[in-house]
Amino acid sequence: MSLLKAISRKKKLEEAASLDSNLRRCLGLFDITFLALGQMMGAGIYVLTGTVVRNMAGPSIIFSFLLAGAAALLSAFSYAEFGARFPRAGSAYTYTYVGLGELWAFVVGWTILLEYMIGNAAVARSWSAYFDTLVDNQVENMTVGAFGEFNTAGGFFSRYPDFLACALILLVSVAISLGSRISSNVNSTFVILNIVVSIVVICGATYADFSLWTGTVPNGNYRFMPFGVEGMLSGAATCFFSYIGFEMLATTGEEVKEPRKTIPRATFLCISVVATIYILMSSTLTLMLPYEDVHPRAPFAEAFDAKGATVVRYIITAGALAGMSNNLVAGVFSLPRSVYAMADDGLLFKFLAQVNKKTQVPLNAIIVFTLLNAILTLVFDIDSLVEFLSIGTLFAYSIVSACVLILRYQPAPIGNDYKRLDNGGTLRAWIPFRNFWESLPAGGSISIGVALLVSSFFSFIFALKLELYGSVVGMLLLSLNLLVPFVPFMPCLSLLVNVAMMAHLSYLTWIRLFIWMAIGLIIYFAYGIRHSKEARRLTTIADMRMSSTFSHRNTLKQ
Repeated sequence: MSLLKAISRKKKLEEAASLDSNLRRCLGLFDITFLALGQMMGAGIYVLTGTVVRNMAGPSIIFSFLLAGAAALLSAFSYAEFGARFPRAGSAYTYTYVGLGELWAFVVGWTILLEYMIGNAAVARSWSAYFDTLVDNQVENMTVGAFGEFNTAGGFFSRYPDFLACALILLVSVAISLGSRISSNVNSTFVILNIVVSIVVICGATYADFSLWTGTVPNGNYRFMPFGVEGMLSGAATCFFSYIGFEMLATTGEEVKEPRKTIPRATFLCISVVATIYILMSSTLTLMLPYEDVHPRAPFAEAFDAKGATVVRYIITAGALAGMSNNLVAGVFSLPRSVYAMADDGLLFKFLAQVNKKTQVPLNAIIVFTLLNAILTLVFDIDSLVEFLSIGTLFAYSIVSACVLILRYQPAPIGNDYKRLDNGGTLRAWIPFRNFWESLPAGGSISIGVALLVSSFFSFIFALKLELYGSVVGMLLLSLNLLVPFVPFMPCLSLLVNVAMMAHLSYLTWIRLFIWMAIGLIIYFAYGIRHSKEARRLTTIADMRMSSTFSHRNTLKQ
C-alpha cells in the first residue's frame, strides 16, 4: 500500500498553478508563437510533402493537411487548457503529475525526452542531407572515404558518422545556453525568413495547370485522389507529424509573461498559420507538376528547377535549410526545460535542475542532454528510430486528453484565481446505477469512465483493423461506457483519433518503447521515488500532524 501511495501521489494544484518560478518570465505572445512555428515549419513541409504526394495522396494532400491540422487542434485544445491553468515547465509531464500521479507523470516525461532527442537528431540529419545535395554529396563521400562505413543501409546504426549534423546540434545548443531571449530572437529570424520563402513558393501558382487535378488514372480513381480515400487518410496520418511542435508552447509556461492568456491564443494562432501555409504550398506543388513526377526528397526545389526557375530553386533550398533550423532551435530549446521540470521535482538527478545565475537557463541539463543528443545524431540511423516520434507523441497527447477529462470532474481547488471549491459536478437522475457511482471515492466515476472509454476505443479500432465489425468485446465496452456520465466531446474525440493512430503502429515500435521505458523505470525506482519533492512535502505534512497530535496529548495529560 505504501508503494501504491508513492507512485500515485499527485502534484499539489496550488503549487502547479502558481506563477512563481526560478526561470525568467520574458516571453510574449509573438515570442512563443514564433517558437512553435519554428518547431512546425521545416522538415514536415519541405521533405515530407514529396513522399506523401508521390506515394500516398497525390493532389488530395491538401485534404490530408487539413485533416491532420484538425486532429492536431483537438490535442492542442487540451494542451491550451492545461497550459493556461497550470503554467509550469514540462508540458504533458506536469499535467499528468497533477491529474494522474507521479508514476504516470514520469512515464510521460521520460517519453517526451526521447521524443525531443530523436526529433532533434532527425532534423539535424535531414538538414545535413539537404545541404549535401547542394554540393553533389561531397560531404558523404569525404566522410565515407575517411572513416569507412559503419553499417549497411537500413541498419540500426547509420551508414557513416554524420559530423555535420552533430556539429549543428552542438552549435544550436550553445545559442540556447545564452538565454531564452537570445534563442527566441534567433528562432524568430529563421521563422521570418521561412515565411518569406513560403510566400515565394506560393507565387509558383503562376505555373498552375489545373488539368493536373482533373481526369482519371489507370486504376480508375480520380487524378485528384489517385490512391483513393484510403491514400488520403494515410497521408493525413503522416502529415500529422508536421504539426508536432504546438506542445512546446506549454513547455515555456514558466517563461511566459501572462501564460493564462498567452498560451491558448498562441496555440490557436500557430496551428492556423501553419495549416494555411501547408495547404497553399502543397496546392502550388501539385499544380506545377504531375504528382508522379514530384521529387520525394526536395519537392519544391526540383519543381522550380523543372520549370527553369533556377534562382528560385536556390531560394527554396535556403528556405528549407532555414525551416529545418527552426525545428532544431525549437527542439533544442524545449528538451532541457523538460529535463529541468522532472529534475526540479526530484524524479531525475538534482544537478540537472540547477539554473545558471547569469543566463537563468538550466545549463547542466543543456550540457548533459546535448551530449546525448549529439551522440545519437552521430552514430544512429534516424530512419529506424523515427518511429518513436509517433508513438511517443501520440501517447503523450492521449494522456493529456485523459487528464483533461479527469481534472474537470475532480473535487479540488482549481488554481489561485478561483475562490471556490470545485465539487466535481453531480450525476443526473437518469444515470443508471447512480447510487453505485456516487458511492465511489471523489473522482472515481470519471476515472472508471475514462478507462472504459480508452478500452472501448482500442477494441473498436482493433476490431476494424482485423475486420471484426461485430467485436463482442468492443461492443460490450462501448455499452458499459454509456453507463458513465457523458464527458466533454473535444477530449474524447482527441482520444479516439490518437488511439486510432497508435493502433496501427508496428509491434517493433512498441518493443523499442518498452525497452526505453524499462531504462527509465529503473532510474525512477532507484532514485526518483525516494527523492521526489512531492514525497518530501507529504512527509513534512505527516511530521507536522504527528507533532501536533503529540503536543495535544501532552496538553491533555497536563
